[in-house]
Amino acid sequence: MHIVIMGCGRVGSTLAHILEDSGHSVAIIDRDPQAFRRLRAGFRGRRVTGIGFDRDVLEEAGIESAGAYVAVSSGDNSNIISARVARETFGVDNVVARIYDPRRAEVYQRLGIPTVATVRWTADQILRRVLPEGAEPLWRDPTGAVVLAEVAYHPGWIGSLVSAIEEAAGARAAFINRMGEALLPKDDTVLQEGDILHMIAAENDMDRINKVLSGAPEEESH
Repeated sequence: MHIVIMGCGRVGSTLAHILEDSGHSVAIIDRDPQAFRRLRAGFRGRRVTGIGFDRDVLEEAGIESAGAYVAVSSGDNSNIISARVARETFGVDNVVARIYDPRRAEVYQRLGIPTVATVRWTADQILRRVLPEGAEPLWRDPTGAVVLAEVAYHPGWIGSLVSAIEEAAGARAAFINRMGEALLPKDDTVLQEGDILHMIAAENDMDRINKVLSGAPEEESH
């Protein structure tokens, strides 16, 4: 996957290195060319000087072929504007914006732009959204046998009853995060676009569950 990052601060440079080490191609944008000093000498990605919501800058960074866009500059306004441009102008589905003001973050979350905050938590949360393969444990019981995890799913599951998803996965859906709010699924709850699905299951069963949900549903399960 090609991933474009705006902001070469501590979080942006850390993400760039992690993503590149994971085999992804990376372009990182910053208006200050000195910021690229945070990148290691062997960094192979593109360094693009400019503003992350400028169309020419984004095109130079390869936004047209990007599978994800991450805005982690020091300015809330720049982050949200660039995230919206990436999604609305260039059609990038996986978009994440870092917002420092928690009240504004909640507003943008409701508008469908995933937002993250706090320094320690930011990198893990962003990676979870731009690299959706696999299940990321959020909680484990003291024995480590049971986990609560955010699980990625194939777009084909959108529109399915959560109960049908549970049956196909052989696991319980603990809750859904919908537009920033937690929702306990009922018998008639339908998975909607943008929903974040959290499932609870045995730890040693998560690989199988992820494999089931990462593929398109079979006709009888939909």
